[in-house]
Amino acid sequence: MTQRQALLILKTGTNAFLTGEPGSGKTYLINQYVKYLRDRKIEPAITASTGIAATHIGGMTIHSWSGIGIKTNLSKFDLDRIASSRHIVRRISHAKVLLIDEVSMLPKETLMMIDAVCRRVKGKPEPFGGMQVVFSGDFFQLPPIEKTDPNNTVQLIPIIEPAARFAYNADAWKKANLAVCYLTEQFRQEDNVFLNLLSAIRSNSFDEDHLSYLQSRKTKPQNAPVNIPKLFSHNVDVDRVNDEMLAKLPGEPRKFVMSDRGPEALVAILRKGCLSPEILCLKTGAVVMFTKNNLKEKFSNGTLGVIEGFNKTTGYPMVKIRSGRKLEVKPMEWAIEENGKIRALVSQLPLRLAWAITVHKSQGMSLDEAVMDLSGVFEFGQGYVALSRVRKLSGLHLLGWNERTFEVSKEILAVDQLFRQSSQETEGAIAVTDEKGLEQKQKDFIVRCGGKNISDKNTPTTFVSTSNGFAEIRKKHPNAYMAWDSNQDSKLSRLYAKGTSVSDLAREFGRKTGAIKSRLVKLGILEQSY
Repeated sequence: MTQRQALLILKTGTNAFLTGEPGSGKTYLINQYVKYLRDRKIEPAITASTGIAATHIGGMTIHSWSGIGIKTNLSKFDLDRIASSRHIVRRISHAKVLLIDEVSMLPKETLMMIDAVCRRVKGKPEPFGGMQVVFSGDFFQLPPIEKTDPNNTVQLIPIIEPAARFAYNADAWKKANLAVCYLTEQFRQEDNVFLNLLSAIRSNSFDEDHLSYLQSRKTKPQNAPVNIPKLFSHNVDVDRVNDEMLAKLPGEPRKFVMSDRGPEALVAILRKGCLSPEILCLKTGAVVMFTKNNLKEKFSNGTLGVIEGFNKTTGYPMVKIRSGRKLEVKPMEWAIEENGKIRALVSQLPLRLAWAITVHKSQGMSLDEAVMDLSGVFEFGQGYVALSRVRKLSGLHLLGWNERTFEVSKEILAVDQLFRQSSQETEGAIAVTDEKGLEQKQKDFIVRCGGKNISDKNTPTTFVSTSNGFAEIRKKHPNAYMAWDSNQDSKLSRLYAKGTSVSDLAREFGRKTGAIKSRLVKLGILEQSY
């Protein structure tokens, strides 16, 4: 599914799950939908499962937004207390759209608690009190971190077994009747060989041929590039490398201290989630990475550079980025907004030392190059997240790995197939939706939210122009919108390599020629510009 298709689905007010491989533009799509709503005077609740993810989308953690905090279960007393909080009641009552990013890191019980709070505050039995919910994330990436809360003894929602910890196992997820939007376009990686390798890990078809590509990128520590980020699985390695490298540079470090404004609890969330440290120590020659996007200055989260000195007047660092441009880097703000107003913010230079970072901190970043030591990987998804941070194979420098690095969860493999199939069914259903009917759904949703309908000429509302039903399409193409499996992929690759035409392949597989071309692109066999 394309971003454009997914956006049109969101505009109808449909509950949705946005997923796809790293680099498919999930966060970008969320930001587009937020802009669409705000243009129509609707302020969505923008949240994420972690503080880091929340800062990427300009929101707050779902734990803070819902009032559940760090709790792992919810007693009746807890629910009553939350429902009596004026701030929480106001924000939930006013919310018509709830966005939750990085939902893969949200445990099942947490989603259940959020649902319970929303239903209680809104006084409605529908899932999440009847508001539109949009979840975004990729379950192949980092899973929920299991925590316990010894202070709670009376349980309204029980702690679950690890095997069932994922959010999609929650009753609230199932009852929300989510339209799955599996994004298939790729905007981060620029290398078809590398894309194919990542897809192989994701589909559990990683073999010796794929391993050989990674073997070609293996290097020794003494031969690894110096001035690019190093990714480790543990914080102790990151701190050690950054401290060692900074200490090697001559002179005393310049210190830049984070400032803040707003309620202490919200400021704490921002401080914890901000990729820039509270106290940033810099020296001339230090390797840094930008931690925030700035379109005007043409840098983004993940842009690398080197400190070339400090402005004699302002004291701010001068950074030379890889393109050769030199920038004076000034403080920027990370804020939590509610109903269009800033409730809390922190201000710091959008920089951090970048000789080394953790894999967890790297989730959501796009890097040109990285040195990785994956020998300490201990969780499903860690190796995959690390590898997918870089845009191409030539930007990867591997120090080592262990037997778990390229493993994926069998449970996630199975559920991913269901997500893909559901997404294709969603595409098929919306493809034959009447254009006027779709436009009316979008307008009705804006009215229900209390917003103002305006023209949306830049975004077409239809996917295909047809008066035939879904069943009619399958009379000619029996497998239209059905999920591909590994056997079909192998057969498709083999027949195309033998010179079979796209038209003949379409007949062979019972699909449209466009579906054949899209699959060949997905497999890295055909260039996107076909």
